[in-house]
Amino acid sequence: MSKTIDYYHFLISPWSYLAIKQFNQVRANNDVVVNYKPIDVMQTFDEMGGLPPAKRHPSRQRFRMDELKRWAAHLDVPINFTPAHFPTNQALAAQMVFAADGATGNAQAADFSDAVLTAVWAQEKNIADEATLIEIAESVGLAGSDLLEKAKQDAYAKQLQATTDEAHNNDVFGSPTYIVDGELFWGQDRIEFLSRHLKS
Repeated sequence: MSKTIDYYHFLISPWSYLAIKQFNQVRANNDVVVNYKPIDVMQTFDEMGGLPPAKRHPSRQRFRMDELKRWAAHLDVPINFTPAHFPTNQALAAQMVFAADGATGNAQAADFSDAVLTAVWAQEKNIADEATLIEIAESVGLAGSDLLEKAKQDAYAKQLQATTDEAHNNDVFGSPTYIVDGELFWGQDRIEFLSRHLKS
């Protein structure tokens, strides 16, 4: 019987980007349905006890960068550590994930989510730019212009807010976070534990 994973994430998180290959292997190796649920970045920092990177103590900023470099090398994932378009507004991209039925397990929406993260951290693209979002959507087989216009509907802005509230009510405070069977796994370095749980 399939298990359901609720995957809460920021579409501008380097850690969610680094997790793509590992998590997709977990998806492929287990009978799971994954609901892709992007959430608001700043609300999560403000409401769940965090700070955006630029507001952290310099020692924490240095350690974050050191860890990004270590993990990128360990996972052999190409990454630009200081991307041209970070931070940027991810709201419309998130609404496109919802408009593509990502929150109910649509595989193309999952591909779009991964492609948005890759655009930020490996391709120097601005995911706040509408033409860029159309291009990304079309690269994964979605009708980019139609999806963009659909995502602008108020219903999807409300879904982004409702999903952010849902995440916080489920104790989600960072990205990536995976919830399955009521268990919360936070961070790309916890995917091994997620995999073990699915096999247990």
